[in-house]
Amino acid sequence: MRVLTLNPPFLNRYTRQSRSPAVSKGGCVYYPIYLGYTTGAVMNAGHTCLLHDAPAASQNLEQTMEIVKKFKPELAVIDTSTASIYNDVHVLEEIKKEFPDCFTTLVGSHVTATPDQTMQISEQIDSVARAEYDFTIRELAEVIEQGKDLKQVNGLTFRDRKQNKIVHNAPRREITGKELDEEFPFVSQVYAKFLNIKDYFYPSVLWPEITVVTGRGCPFRCTFCFIPQVMNGHEYRARSVQNVVDEFQWISENLPYVKDIMLEDDTFTADRKRTRDICQEIIDRDLDVTFTSNARADVDLDTLKIMKKAGAREVCVGVESGNQQILNNVKKGTTVQGIRKFMKDIKQTGILVHGCFMLGNYGETKETIKETIQFAKEIDPDTAQFFPIMVYPGTEAFRQFSEAGYMTTHKFDEWLTPEGQHNTIVSRPGLSNKELVELCDQARKEFYLRPSFVASKIKQGLLHPKEIPRLALSAKVFFKYLLQGTKLPEEKIVAGTDACCTTQAQ
Repeated sequence: MRVLTLNPPFLNRYTRQSRSPAVSKGGCVYYPIYLGYTTGAVMNAGHTCLLHDAPAASQNLEQTMEIVKKFKPELAVIDTSTASIYNDVHVLEEIKKEFPDCFTTLVGSHVTATPDQTMQISEQIDSVARAEYDFTIRELAEVIEQGKDLKQVNGLTFRDRKQNKIVHNAPRREITGKELDEEFPFVSQVYAKFLNIKDYFYPSVLWPEITVVTGRGCPFRCTFCFIPQVMNGHEYRARSVQNVVDEFQWISENLPYVKDIMLEDDTFTADRKRTRDICQEIIDRDLDVTFTSNARADVDLDTLKIMKKAGAREVCVGVESGNQQILNNVKKGTTVQGIRKFMKDIKQTGILVHGCFMLGNYGETKETIKETIQFAKEIDPDTAQFFPIMVYPGTEAFRQFSEAGYMTTHKFDEWLTPEGQHNTIVSRPGLSNKELVELCDQARKEFYLRPSFVASKIKQGLLHPKEIPRLALSAKVFFKYLLQGTKLPEEKIVAGTDACCTTQAQ
């Protein structure tokens, strides 16, 4: 069967795979990570696949459809996000118009949280693959090819055209760590086959980079994060140490121009022993690799030291807030003092830190935001991002703000600014959504325009020339937004909660 896995065209360089999908002010473009893993699983089952990423290639709908027409898909798997959902469905309709017999499937967190609502958008949507969809798509391809009953495909919501109804099949069990080892090729091999590696960029990561996942699921309970709450669950299911380092070695030997490996696990350091074991295996094989990972601000010094020895260049840390009550409100499980200690420890090792700060969480005020901005400058990570709270269907944060009547809209195409940048739709007494976005702009200026920060970047470029490409690429995009700020749409009155969509059939 001919299976198309598509990151559909929308805004140029729009990133659906991000934890806050948008057009990044720093130029960040994520790989279509889970489409990549799904493509690998389907290829391993013997099907002919095409993975195509239109936003990364800066392609519009017309250009994308030319590629689709040449491939002639029998099954089209289309990624989605909350802000782009109506656009994504339109792309699906165009594919269906050209290939009426092509079976169409939407994937991603938004459609997982709202399957009924999604299916009502268009009669051309044949199905939604809910939650972790790799094996759902693999089985779906087999069932369609063999003419079997769609009801046997767990994890699928589909349109029963004979009965004129929407059917929600039973949930699919989560993929195990053993299956992650045995049922998938390395995702880096999939990228190399279908994508242009140099299209992808993280502002804080050496370029060119490649992004892999060494384990799925996150044991922590942050109220705002849709990936564990909607997609991958809270059980950390890890690939083996051998398998992970085998992929590092494959990248090193086959993609020598790649300068950094980004480990996009929700929290790579969730299992400290495994983290140390992977690092020791890298050391034992004498691999010359550089890697960056997501981590919590509580990793012990001994683990950080062996990470550095193995090639860790940077960790991306969700600091979120400098106020303890706000950290408690979002169930972060970290402390302000613990974060200070972590930053002191990690600076001893020489590992860089990209600090992520989210402004506007539940209970936030202008005063707590000022605390966070000051805290960011105090702990002084190598780079920092300041996002307004972005709430997504299926998360605890979405329910909290919806029930409180603090959401300005439930129209998903208003989740972002017209340019595709973050535009929080959370507005509360004493802290409007407009003020929140402006405070994020202010935070960036206060952090990045410090003379000490500018001097540190000049020094970093002089001492470490390999940092220059990513510094130049990110500065080119970022400083334009830094100086002009975010262009906001007209401010709206806070909406009621009657239009709220709910989590269904997960």
